[in-house]
Amino acid sequence: MKKLFSLCLICLLAVSAMAQDYVDLGLPSGTLWKRQNESGFYTYEEAINRFGNKLPERHHLVELKDECTWIWMEDYGYKVVGPNGNSITLPAAGYRDCDGDVNAVGTRGFYRSSTSFGSDLARHLYFGLGEVRMYTGNRCYGLSVRLVQ
Repeated sequence: MKKLFSLCLICLLAVSAMAQDYVDLGLPSGTLWKRQNESGFYTYEEAINRFGNKLPERHHLVELKDECTWIWMEDYGYKVVGPNGNSITLPAAGYRDCDGDVNAVGTRGFYRSSTSFGSDLARHLYFGLGEVRMYTGNRCYGLSVRLVQ
């Protein structure tokens, strides 16, 4: 009985820790956003293979763009505040081009979606100072990844 209780307690703590990794922004879809980016840049194929259904689809990024308030944080990126007042930050981490060069660090952010657009292109969220929009770019670019639940 004591072992069963200990196992249940461990499971509850693990579930609680996982829930704290994601933020409820109060979005109409109920989508939860992970508190932090995954480390590094990912091509479309790398992101799909590594993160699968945890990668946001285009509609998740559109909802984030349209339903939240975006506050620019100089030399960092955006604080994104949901309808319920909870927030996440999206660093302007730049991107890695197809040749491996990293560009636009601190000034622009590019966030990968799981939504492709033909064989060479994919949809992603792009932002810079005063601008947040959806964009279609080369699948070989390495972009930031923020997971959803």
